[in-house]
Amino acid sequence: MASSSEGPSRSENGYRYDSISDPNTSSRAESPSLSSSPAPTAKPTVRLLAPDLQRGLLMALMAMDHLALGLNTWQHGTNIDGEIDGLIVRRWNFTTAYIVRTLTHFCAPGFTFLLGMGVVLLSQSRTRLGWSAGRLMQYYAVRGLVLTAVTWIIGLVASGGQFWFMNVVLFSLGVDYVLAGMLWLLMDRTEKWLGGVLERGLLIMDKRSGAVYVAGIDDDEDEEGGVSQPLLLGRRHAARESERAATASTLSWHIHNIFLVVLSVITIWWNIWLSEDHGHCSIDTEESDGSVSTQVVPTSKHPLLAIWFWFVSTEHVMSNFPPMAWLSFAILGLLYGRIISARKWTVSAIAIGHASAGIIFSAIFVLTRLLRVGNLSEDCLHTPAQDAQTANENPYLASAASFFYIIKYPPDVAFWAFTMAGNLFMLGAFSSIPVHVAKRFGMLLSFGTSSLFFYVVHLNLVMSPLGTLLKNLFGTEAGHSDPMRPGNTKGITNLFVYFTFWCLLLLIMWPACFYYSRFKSTRHADSLWRFF
Repeated sequence: MASSSEGPSRSENGYRYDSISDPNTSSRAESPSLSSSPAPTAKPTVRLLAPDLQRGLLMALMAMDHLALGLNTWQHGTNIDGEIDGLIVRRWNFTTAYIVRTLTHFCAPGFTFLLGMGVVLLSQSRTRLGWSAGRLMQYYAVRGLVLTAVTWIIGLVASGGQFWFMNVVLFSLGVDYVLAGMLWLLMDRTEKWLGGVLERGLLIMDKRSGAVYVAGIDDDEDEEGGVSQPLLLGRRHAARESERAATASTLSWHIHNIFLVVLSVITIWWNIWLSEDHGHCSIDTEESDGSVSTQVVPTSKHPLLAIWFWFVSTEHVMSNFPPMAWLSFAILGLLYGRIISARKWTVSAIAIGHASAGIIFSAIFVLTRLLRVGNLSEDCLHTPAQDAQTANENPYLASAASFFYIIKYPPDVAFWAFTMAGNLFMLGAFSSIPVHVAKRFGMLLSFGTSSLFFYVVHLNLVMSPLGTLLKNLFGTEAGHSDPMRPGNTKGITNLFVYFTFWCLLLLIMWPACFYYSRFKSTRHADSLWRFF
């Protein structure tokens, strides 16, 4: 993002903004995923524009998905039966529904990724203010508990008490926030420890090579310069000592970044490893009438234990987002936060970095299709396009819908690569917008700085009796069951009406989020209001 020649100015939503390329931003900016908590000082927090814009766009896309669910506009998924591990695909959703649903796939990964980034920026800021590791851990825990409490209350109210526990994303974000915070605290210590070990190793190497000055060996004066030779050697020694410390610190930083990359790969691949059929479908997963069983829970596992790693849907427990299955995105967010806060980056470096990372993830996604690895949908595609293929042909290449079909519950490697590529490309695009221009995106900034508030309020609008009233007034026979009112098949299937209601929803949420964001920016850093 282009740097402003002037200092950051207060935006209309109550915050001050700078770009990643600003030399002081990394030391002052905070940007958690669901809600952002400025440092407890009298001065307003300086935030990064791109993450807030990204989060705001993701909130708008998420509302599009939830509105279609609340109005029963179409069946919820690119596969009309859902996007669950081990689910046979017989028929795709129609084109508009498929595209909208695919776009909304970026939301949950994006929120979790930005959450991990926010952990880094917030923790660095609070550490400079003198917060101890214990105080930071308490902060992580409180935020995690707030998110869990909110999702429990929403589930209890929405289901009329039927669901004892309903996790539609907030529980996953809360747990991953705590785990990401714990990982940051651990790495903050181990990075310094490893830096010390490496520095001692470099010192030993210097001693062996004779590059270390030892006082008292030569006290003769340098007649030409009038300066004692030991003094000159001592200065060289001090310079070399500083160089060793810098080299050791850099090596430790890179080693920890490599560790995060490896850990992110492991924590996404374990969704494949922990799959009961390792990502391969069987016709046996279908009911006799071709429908899918509504009781989904891993074999021999209690639902309250299974919710950590697996998609669970029973009579009293529904968990679409197992936190451990989504942890990889938070870990990548930690890595991203460490990189952008490490130094001042030029505008070109930011653009090239985001584009390069996006291309790498895009290549990984393409490889999952071509090599048929990292998918939780192997042998699952049985649409007419696959029926026309021979047994040896790649089912993912049978059609565009087949190629871009990815499993979300839980996310497979293809989903991970596809959504990370999209989020990085979007972040790169937002980062390239000059600050004075980007601050004009008022709607996205309002949504992005009050995302939990947006989430709670828009759900209460979309899934409330208001949604039922709209369906009764404008709905027609949809041809499929209403997930909000099982047994009812009425829905708003007219796409013009649907998109009109989506625009109206955003226009309603904009002023609400704008004023809440301003209110939140005036609260103390530890206020619970800031979590929303």
